[in-house]
Amino acid sequence: MSATIGVLGAGAWGTAIAKVVADKGKAVSLWSRRAELAETINRISQNPRYLPEAQLPPNLYASADLLEVSADKEFLILAIPSLYLIETVKQILSVPSIREGETALAVLTKGFLPSVKGPRLILETLEDYLPGFYQHALVYIAGPSHAEEVAQGKITGLIAASENAKNSIRFRDLLKSRQLMVFASFDIRGVQVSAATKNVIAIAFGILDALKSGTVRPTTLERRGIRFGDGTESLLLAAGLNEIQTLGRALGATHAETFTSIAGVGDLDVTCRSCFGRNRRFGREIVEKQLLQGFSSLDELLERIQEVGYLPEGVAAAKYIKTLAEKHKLRMPICTGLYRILNREIEVPEMLETVLRGLE
Repeated sequence: MSATIGVLGAGAWGTAIAKVVADKGKAVSLWSRRAELAETINRISQNPRYLPEAQLPPNLYASADLLEVSADKEFLILAIPSLYLIETVKQILSVPSIREGETALAVLTKGFLPSVKGPRLILETLEDYLPGFYQHALVYIAGPSHAEEVAQGKITGLIAASENAKNSIRFRDLLKSRQLMVFASFDIRGVQVSAATKNVIAIAFGILDALKSGTVRPTTLERRGIRFGDGTESLLLAAGLNEIQTLGRALGATHAETFTSIAGVGDLDVTCRSCFGRNRRFGREIVEKQLLQGFSSLDELLERIQEVGYLPEGVAAAKYIKTLAEKHKLRMPICTGLYRILNREIEVPEMLETVLRGLE
């Protein structure tokens, strides 16, 4: 097998990771669902749709042929949104190098996946579809990062989590550079829960940020003398971390320090506060653009999510976390409150006050 690398998903994060590896001199193939985007990437060495500012190296080749990009790779990295991940994995099961377990697999996707057993973590769901070689051998990569900054070479830290220490180290060595620090972890459950749940908190944070900024007309809360500030945001951030830990423990996280590491508090902080965060942006636009007005429920929002123009992963995660919180009898006022907002059960300002009061 040629020592090459495939990345499935030509969004901003998949493109940035492909660039990181290609910049180290590796041959990288990048799969795009859209043939026209693959052709553009190869022609101008840029991804104008998702990562327009980054100049891509010549040893990064894009293709719309999923099986071509997946075949005969030493490493294959899945950077596909959770809504489309299983569909894509099913298509690559016929690839001989995957069927025989010769390709090491890592996943960048954040969120939960539906199953007949209810919402499940990504790696355990994928193990149900992949050959037995991949049981306890998949690697999950997450951390406080934004594609735009990684592509610009700004110093960033990631976690490569796996029950297979050798595979964790292999992907760590594949990705690490002077600009990208990569740490190994065995806590695959804690890292996955952190990566998924922080997106839900970030939507709530974006809502709060928009109300705090005063860019919209006074709300009923403000007329009642209720105002938000920096301290309110820190309150939401800290309480959000508590909810991440609550769900993580319920789903089998093995290391408490996961939540105080870059996988937990680090990723939560950057997702909530960075201008690059899609979930924070979505929360702000719920207030500033009345983004939910055209949707009757969360399910309809998911069905028509492409109309938003970008994919806030926290929308699907909110639905699944509500189900998990009910199943495990967990108190998660921020996540369940945001679900009610997205499901059009209650309006934003009043629900936000209820959520914050519910933290007491």
